[in-house]
Amino acid sequence: MKRYGNLWSQIVSFENLLNAARKAEKGKRYRENVLKFNDNIEYELLKLQQELSHQIYSPGEYKTFEIVEPKKRMISAAPYRDRVVHHALCNVIMPIFEKTFIHDSYANRIGFGTHRALRRFTGFLRNSRYILQCDIQKYFPSIDHEILKQKIRRKIKCQKTLWLIDTIIDHSNPQEPTPFYFENDDLLTPIQRRKGLPVGNLTSQFFANIYLNDLDHFIKEVLKIKQYVRYVDDFALFSNDKTFLKMARQQVEKYLTTVRLKIHPIKSQLFRTQIGATFLGFRILQDKIRLKSESLRRAKHRLKQIQQNLAQGKITQEKAQQCVQSWVAHAEHANTWQLRKKLFTHFDFVK
Repeated sequence: MKRYGNLWSQIVSFENLLNAARKAEKGKRYRENVLKFNDNIEYELLKLQQELSHQIYSPGEYKTFEIVEPKKRMISAAPYRDRVVHHALCNVIMPIFEKTFIHDSYANRIGFGTHRALRRFTGFLRNSRYILQCDIQKYFPSIDHEILKQKIRRKIKCQKTLWLIDTIIDHSNPQEPTPFYFENDDLLTPIQRRKGLPVGNLTSQFFANIYLNDLDHFIKEVLKIKQYVRYVDDFALFSNDKTFLKMARQQVEKYLTTVRLKIHPIKSQLFRTQIGATFLGFRILQDKIRLKSESLRRAKHRLKQIQQNLAQGKITQEKAQQCVQSWVAHAEHANTWQLRKKLFTHFDFVK
């Protein structure tokens, strides 16, 4: 397997840092911390460049908050200058790992995403008799730092780049406890092993893909599953053979123990595709696609909030329209014409 070196000069170049800052500010340009950084952007980027070049860069403290979408999750927001560094790193190393990803891994990849994953999932569901749908239990809090670093080192040998990657991983803030035990663990092993990545980081999303990349290849190349889709830690295997999928589940569970992960015992199920399945906020049936009731509830809340912000002058008409059109583009992937027609009769800003 080819390993890549001599990446550091690309990462710390001023051009790459400036490009990273432009990416990091998208959708956040008018936030106070971004405005402050951009007010003296040349100085800030040169300071970052110097800290990185001399390997004295140290990430700042995270701000944490909880969201319920639909389940409760802890989100960690890194300081803005750290997010610029995350983009600078990913600008250079993402293309290296992209070559190793399978076609049907859809999260956090340019040109992929939720709607493309939905179309693939729908096609497989409507052409198979059975589905094995799996969810990894407490995925981001369970990602083992040492195992992740080993996987990254299989492709990268540039020592300074590895220093930055390790620095970002090692500065992960404490995540939800995951006291899972695996073969040969002693009583203290789950406590002693460093694990968990903050969900809000670009690097965390990218590292999460790397962590499960070998699982993708195992399912496709060892188990010979032709119809398979993964989006972060939600994945599904399709077949006309129920017994085969039962065996596949056992093999997947066994494989996941090698990277100290467990599939969710309740959310991971084998069932007939004719009853439909839920994926990425949609309910996929044989003849139609619907929005999940929870997704619709959140949409109503969001639209009401936009309407209130517009009435109070907190956002412009243009911004309101952009937000609404974004949701409409998402909802159009389901059979929602009548739903949207009924919903928007209550919201003046879409007229």
